[in-house]
Amino acid sequence: MQATAFTYSPDTRSGSVLLDDGTPLPFDADAFDAGGLRLLRPGQRVRIETQGEGEGRRITLVTLQTF
Repeated sequence: MQATAFTYSPDTRSGSVLLDDGTPLPFDADAFDAGGLRLLRPGQRVRIETQGEGEGRRITLVTLQTF
């Protein structure tokens, strides 16, 4: 699934993305580290993988979207 990076804290390696419908979804350091990224800037297009449904949905992987 694709999204747009919204926030990112290099200190905690966590942040949030905006799904294409505008819904914010947070991610933690484990999801960030799973993607092998070093830095993330707001506005970058990312690919995410999620687990769960509804309020229990969480991001398990954040990586850059490549074409």
